Amino acid sequence: MLTCTDVKKTFDKGLATEKVALGGVNLHLRESDFITVIGGNGAGKSTFLNAVAGVFKVDSGTITIDGHDVNRHPEYTRARLIRRAFRPLIAPPLSSEHMRAKLIGRVFQDPRMGTAPSMSIEENLAIAYRRCKRRTLRWGIKRSERAIYRESLAVLGLGLEDRLSVKVGTLSGGQRQALTLLMATIQKPKLLLLDEHTAALDPKTAKIVLDLTDKLVHDNQLTTLMVTHNMRDALKSGNRLMMMHEGRIILDVQNADEKAKLTVPDLLKMFEQASGEEMLSDRMLLT
Repeated sequence: MLTCTDVKKTFDKGLATEKVALGGVNLHLRESDFITVIGGNGAGKSTFLNAVAGVFKVDSGTITIDGHDVNRHPEYTRARLIRRAFRPLIAPPLSSEHMRAKLIGRVFQDPRMGTAPSMSIEENLAIAYRRCKRRTLRWGIKRSERAIYRESLAVLGLGLEDRLSVKVGTLSGGQRQALTLLMATIQKPKLLLLDEHTAALDPKTAKIVLDLTDKLVHDNQLTTLMVTHNMRDALKSGNRLMMMHEGRIILDVQNADEKAKLTVPDLLKMFEQASGEEMLSDRMLLT
C-alpha cells in the first residue's frame, strides 16, 4: 500500500549545520499493517513521517501509495493524483483538502494541534466527519450526525458522548488527544500516521490513549505508522516493528509472532548488532 524506495533528505545542505536526516529509506507497508517505529533522538523517525505526509519534498527516491508516485506533490495536494485515479468519471470534482482527508489521517505529539479549542466537541467532530463530503453553506448539525458522534465517542469510554456542547479547550490533554485520534480515524483514512502521540501525556493517560489506538486501528483495519519513544509500547502495539538509526532502517521485524516474543533486552541486543554501536541501557531509545 505504501512503498518508499531509497528515500533521502538532507537539511541545510552546504552549511555548517548540514544534517542527513534520511540516508536511503526503503520500506513496503502492506494493507492493514500496523508498524511501530523506534529509534533515538535524531534517528529520522519524525522526518520519515513528514516525508510520507508531504510536509516537504525529499531529495531523491520515491514514495508511492497504491502504486502512484506522490513524491512531487506537497502536503495539501498529495491525494489529488491518487483520488483522481479511483473516483468515477461522473463524480463531482473534489478539493485537494477533501481528497487528502481520505488518504491520510495524522495525530501529533501535542494534543493541542489536532483540535479547535474554541469550538465544541460536536463541532470539531463535524469538521472531521465532513472532510470527505461536499460542503455547503449550511452548518447546522443534523440529528443523524449527532447520533454518529455520540456512538463514536462512546467507544472512547471517557464520557464525552454526554458532553457534545463542551468547548474542547476545557478538556484534559488525554481527553483532547483521544478526541484527536477519533477525528483522524472517523473517515477511515488509507494511512494513519501517529507521531509520538502519547509522549506528552502522563503514564496512566498515555496507556489509555495507546489502548484506544490499538482498538481503533484493529476495529477499522487501518494501515498505520506509529512513531514512539518507548520500546515497551512499540512491542505491545502493532504487528510489525521497525528501528531507525542515523536516517536508516536498521531493523524490520515483519513477523507478528516473532515480534510478540521480543523483549526490551532483545531489542537492545538487536540494536547493537545492527548498528555496530553499544547501548548500555534503553535510555537512548526512550528519550
